[in-house]
Amino acid sequence: QAFFCLLLCIPWGSSCPPSCQCTERAGAKAVLCSSQHLQEIPKDIPRDVVLLKLDANSITRIPSNAFRHLSHLEEIDLSRNAIEQIDRAAFRGVAAGLRSLDLSGNRIRSIPREALLALGAKLRLANNPWHCGCALQEVLGEARLEPDSVRDITCHTAPRHEYVGKPLLQALDNGANFCSAPQRSTDVAVLLTMFGWFAMLAAYVTCYVRHNRERSRGHREHCRAPGAGQRAPAQ
Repeated sequence: QAFFCLLLCIPWGSSCPPSCQCTERAGAKAVLCSSQHLQEIPKDIPRDVVLLKLDANSITRIPSNAFRHLSHLEEIDLSRNAIEQIDRAAFRGVAAGLRSLDLSGNRIRSIPREALLALGAKLRLANNPWHCGCALQEVLGEARLEPDSVRDITCHTAPRHEYVGKPLLQALDNGANFCSAPQRSTDVAVLLTMFGWFAMLAAYVTCYVRHNRERSRGHREHCRAPGAGQRAPAQ
């Protein structure tokens, strides 16, 4: 971290996004765009940037391939924005080299598991209105979290009211498993759907058979009626 702090002090002369400050030390470049009222991630960030600070802005979404051309990135700070949506391919292209990703203090309720695949960076996810469900449980089971930020991942909503307002880690320690209940619900829904189809099929077959019996019975009664099948005498 001390190394990155030194980057803040030495400006460099190549292209720099508007409203941002660019610095360099020992060939490592930093782009600092903190508190600039940005509503989206700048598209003209230099390709060789190592540190990217976008904190304290008004960014609401991280689109697919947002950092794909920044193959040297090691640290991204997106804390204290208004991020609600993270696309599945948001960090494609930087997963291998990224060491730190700060998403704390946003409006994130869930993160697609695919967005964090192969991401070896240490994550900060605290102070977001998380929905404590199976998706979040699976993400946290695979992600590398900063130890001092785990306790601040709190359930804003949850399948059971008793977990609302409590740290996710505490809920999991108490035996909560957010992935079991949805699976049972899915199984029940599938069984009910199958039962409904079988019931409809059985009803159709029953009506079809009954209809054929009535037609057959009517035909036999017609044949047995007096004079049935005889021609009327010629006049």
